[in-house]
Amino acid sequence: MIDGIYILANDVVYDQLVALLNSIETNASRQIPICILPYNERLNKVKAEIASRDNVTLFENSDSIAYWDKFATQVWKNYPRAQRTWRKWGFPELYELPMHRKFCAIDGPFDRFIYFDADTLLMGPLDYVYEKLDTYDWVVNDFQYKSDLKFIFDGSPEQMQQIFNSENLQSQVFCAGWFATKKNIFSPGIRADLIDKLTSGEADVMAFLAPDQSLFNYMVLRSGISYYNFAFHDCEQGTGNHWSSQFDVVDNILYDQGRRLTYLHYMSISSSSFTKLCTGEDVSFPYRDLFLHYRYLKSSADRPQNFKRPTLLTRLQNTTKSFLNQRANNIKLNYRNFKDRITK
Repeated sequence: MIDGIYILANDVVYDQLVALLNSIETNASRQIPICILPYNERLNKVKAEIASRDNVTLFENSDSIAYWDKFATQVWKNYPRAQRTWRKWGFPELYELPMHRKFCAIDGPFDRFIYFDADTLLMGPLDYVYEKLDTYDWVVNDFQYKSDLKFIFDGSPEQMQQIFNSENLQSQVFCAGWFATKKNIFSPGIRADLIDKLTSGEADVMAFLAPDQSLFNYMVLRSGISYYNFAFHDCEQGTGNHWSSQFDVVDNILYDQGRRLTYLHYMSISSSSFTKLCTGEDVSFPYRDLFLHYRYLKSSADRPQNFKRPTLLTRLQNTTKSFLNQRANNIKLNYRNFKDRITK
């Protein structure tokens, strides 16, 4: 039985990845095997980091990557409402397709595994999570169920009741940035059945601001595999984990009213904020010093000592660049909408 960790990453999130790897080594184990799932081909810095760590490898199963890219493409290209909405918003027809590569973990070498988004830090041991997989097929620890259901499923109540047959669907949804499950949890038969249902119209219940998250929730609930959320079922282990919460910092560990967090999620803070911070720019976000501690745990001499605000010229250039990008996107969107009208 091999227990391990998967992380989706590329060079864009390099600083976050290093911090996460250091937090895992410090707060879990130096020996736990970790496999990096490639978000895309921008991996030069990631590969160099992997080469420096004995317990970290790169996922190189090209057949699995191609399979899940195709699986997600089938789902979202055959979902008219998502396609119309993304077109209206100026998004690509396969919005955030690489995020679906976290599904590749199901085909990987670990019998039981925990998946981490790169924008997380591990705060505590993971034994209790792996142990829960002896009883359940899918394990999470988050408070997504307290958010609006429309961020996961936004079909009509009648649709959702017919598909999921659940009186309390709200309590069963989860964040796909951190979860634990088992190898081959979705067998080829289950995958084939789910893709048939999705492309036959059931995809219409899914929200599409975070497409991989909606698809994960659909597959877990629709397949009927057993599911457990510590934050819902076990108040002793169910701490907060989002950066917007107020936690106590003690010796570079976060506590929620005296209970040690399992992980901290910097969800929705842009990767560029971390990159700029690590180049010495004065970027502010909660638990910034905690991030810097883990990012430079093995390279303290490289940690920025002074942080500078960007110059007026730099701020003006960034504002101008943002304005021009938005204007270009608007032009593309208007052209695409015009083209749709004249070809109908």
